[in-house]
Amino acid sequence: MAMLRTKVIVNPVAGAYSTRRKWPIISKLLERLGLSFDFEYTQGVGHAIELARAAASDGYRCLVAVGGDGTVNEVANGILRSTNASTTVLGVVSTGTGSDFVRSVGIPRNYTAACSVLTSSRRLSIDVGVVEYQRKGQTWQRFFVNAAGVGFDATVVEKTEHLPKFFGGTLPYVVGVLRALFSYKNKAVVLEVGDEVERGRVLNVVVANGSYLGGGMHVAPQAELGDNLLDVVIIGDMGKFEVLKEFPTVYKGTHIYHPKVKVKKVSRVTIQSAEPMLIHADGELLGESPASFWVVPSALNIVV
Repeated sequence: MAMLRTKVIVNPVAGAYSTRRKWPIISKLLERLGLSFDFEYTQGVGHAIELARAAASDGYRCLVAVGGDGTVNEVANGILRSTNASTTVLGVVSTGTGSDFVRSVGIPRNYTAACSVLTSSRRLSIDVGVVEYQRKGQTWQRFFVNAAGVGFDATVVEKTEHLPKFFGGTLPYVVGVLRALFSYKNKAVVLEVGDEVERGRVLNVVVANGSYLGGGMHVAPQAELGDNLLDVVIIGDMGKFEVLKEFPTVYKGTHIYHPKVKVKKVSRVTIQSAEPMLIHADGELLGESPASFWVVPSALNIVV
């Protein structure tokens, strides 16, 4: 691993602005482990995509994301949009609030342990998802490594963006859930899931590559990062009190046995609705429906 030309992309505002404070410690750990690297700070939303695409195209064979799930998403997008995607590996040192991707892939959430992983010669080839969505009247595409969502959980993401940034973990998501719940109205949708068409009112649709979401919720407990499929978790027309009652089961993954929840494994899904529904990917708010999702098998190599 130390022989690879390595670029570390650091999001200083990740983890409730704590990453800037942690980076000097992480940098010394990496040097002590014998990793030869250059690093750059991101300067805003989308910057890590450009840094990663340029680094991968310029011959860096390992790109390390230091930040949260959004930072990982951007670095992965940069790699996948580069001319050297198949020969570039992604390393992750998670310093974010949710850390859902590293939970899904099995990388330690403790940044000291995660630094040690970067010297490993082990690689895991994972699938990635693609979401095609609408924003300001235009059609856009984005890769996601962990999970995307349409409806309620994207509204929760929107609510959490306006919360104070001094706490982390699952707490912001829980507060966002409570804030979103009392104003959110379930939407009538048409879903094409594989070869099946479903119509009805839904609270939420999660399209999962990994199994964790929202700071440790086991939203898609059967999802596997390398099975060439996406797990579509459809939460039907649940009322507010029903959602509150069932909310604790999401942490255990037992919500999937509720009669209003369906899980389907497919390679492609589309969603249409008369009312626009918000869409997120890896916890980053993107745009609105209508949307399509599909899987790209074995598209990204991870240092594990």
